[in-house]
Amino acid sequence: MKKFYLSLLSVLVLSCSSTMDVRNNEEPEDPKYTYLALGDSYTIGESVVETQRWPVQLAEQLRGRGYKMAAPKIVAKTGWTTGDLLRGMENELDVQRDFDLVSILIGVNNQYQDKLETEYEEELRQVFRKAINHCKTREKGVFAVSIPDYGYTPFGASDQEEISEEIDRFNSIFRRVAEDFEVDFYNITPISRDAGNNPDLIASDDLHPSGLMYRYWVDYFVNQVAEKLP
Repeated sequence: MKKFYLSLLSVLVLSCSSTMDVRNNEEPEDPKYTYLALGDSYTIGESVVETQRWPVQLAEQLRGRGYKMAAPKIVAKTGWTTGDLLRGMENELDVQRDFDLVSILIGVNNQYQDKLETEYEEELRQVFRKAINHCKTREKGVFAVSIPDYGYTPFGASDQEEISEEIDRFNSIFRRVAEDFEVDFYNITPISRDAGNNPDLIASDDLHPSGLMYRYWVDYFVNQVAEKLP
């Protein structure tokens, strides 16, 4: 079954660009706050339009609260592991560039590709160090978003128990590393599991979250993120 999954993911990897500054008509002419979103397919928004990506929805909700947010800088690509993200950050980010907010959501492809959990933790710690170095307020402006559980999608339903167990283990590492770096960790995994009872929460590829699911994530942590901004 995993061979079939891998073939499908190989197609998905080719379908999404890796980095971008997302801009829309709602961005203020004189933005005050900047935001860097680091991750994989969940951050780049595989199978949803740009405005439905959760970093874009987050920036929009913050604008609605009066914060003049620039378009988010997204460094992410479908299929990326922690190692891929580290290389992407090295290639795409100027070491001198600072951001007011930095988010991290990475790990599902480490789990999917049967990467060692020890390797995940080691590389994840490097991701956190780099993320903190890119934030103006260091760890105070950085936040982590837990790995969703794709076992509750049609794509992963046949192996749901195994997937969920492994996702929980990787999230346990993710949370521990975030705590070690004193970075806030927002657990959206329970929300992702609601997709098992609501097909509207799943994108057309039967694997990734829909824009509605992403909105629920943002609704869950936008208050805490807003408190990170002056």
